[in-house]
Amino acid sequence: MNRLLCTLLNGLIAGTLVACTSVPLEPVVKSSISVKPTVKAIARVKAVRPDDVGILPGPIFQAKSRWTPVRWAELPGFEDDALHEAWNAWIKSCERPGPTFAPLCSEVRRLSIGGAEEQRAWLVSRLQPYRVDALTGSDVGLLTGYFEPVLEGSRIANAEFNVPLYQPPFGLAQRNPWYTRQEIDTVLAVKTALKGREILFLADPIDALVLQIQGSGRVRITQPDGSHVMVRLAYAGTNDQPYKSVGRWLIDQGEVRDATWPAIKVWVAQNPTRINELLWSNPRTVFFKEEALSNLDAAFGPRGAQGVPLTPGRSIAVDRASIPYGTPVWMDSSGPSGNMQKLVLAQDTGSAILGGVRADYFAGWGAEAATLAGSLKQPLRLWVLWPKP
Repeated sequence: MNRLLCTLLNGLIAGTLVACTSVPLEPVVKSSISVKPTVKAIARVKAVRPDDVGILPGPIFQAKSRWTPVRWAELPGFEDDALHEAWNAWIKSCERPGPTFAPLCSEVRRLSIGGAEEQRAWLVSRLQPYRVDALTGSDVGLLTGYFEPVLEGSRIANAEFNVPLYQPPFGLAQRNPWYTRQEIDTVLAVKTALKGREILFLADPIDALVLQIQGSGRVRITQPDGSHVMVRLAYAGTNDQPYKSVGRWLIDQGEVRDATWPAIKVWVAQNPTRINELLWSNPRTVFFKEEALSNLDAAFGPRGAQGVPLTPGRSIAVDRASIPYGTPVWMDSSGPSGNMQKLVLAQDTGSAILGGVRADYFAGWGAEAATLAGSLKQPLRLWVLWPKP
């Protein structure tokens, strides 16, 4: 950079150091420098780097992570995100906000009709970004995905639909852990305890397993009178047995190399006599509750651990010991499933979502969401956006 211009910029932008390089600019008039272009250059710097001056706050420590304060300029893609999509998720979080973000909710609601630039300016003025680092010091973690299955079911068992999904059994809390998946399927006393707790029946035991792993799903039910109704089955508890991946079991057995759900279904079709062996390798069972699915409910996902409906593409599950529920988070992830640089809300958790830099991305419902969620496994960086003092 021309040394004289660099000196002027450093003097005019208080507290900011503009790097002086040897890259030439356009020729300058011999005896003077035009003030007008210099002012424009300063305005341009301030527009892109709105908080590059001033002292950053100190780090914040969580049980499983360290939050390191950074400038907004560090957030990749911050200028390009369609923030209004995230605002829908944020308004949902404001239905059950924690004490940190509750004071901001009136402003969040007002800005729901604002433009992207107004929303972006508000974020910069009211929030401080912190990079999430694991306690080991690494700022790179793992992003996976989950979705809401859409299935067919029946209220009554028949030759086609004979795989039951249960409400929590009576006395579940008195026995911890409860019986394993294998015991539920084989022990008469356990089967008796679940008698009458059936919500509905599916046709495919692998679909039932997928529904349990995802934690919720939509089921189009055939009623006894032949009519149909779409309902949501929401998570209502587990038998508190450890979760074991059936895909990992197949890989460890040398049965498959690709442990995606389509590959697992192919293996099941080729090995029908071993299906119980596969299912029983995961002792955990999930119990459900039925919820009506209105048109408004159908536009959102199930309720996450925060207690608010999830928004496709804008809700993530996190380790609560690293990031509190309701926190807005900037996410950066690139890999085979795509590049994601966007604002999301921490609104859920999961038994496998553990660690400082770890997230599960809610992809939505249906076949396309299932494909994305099933393939998503790539590096991740996170920044929490925390209110300024």
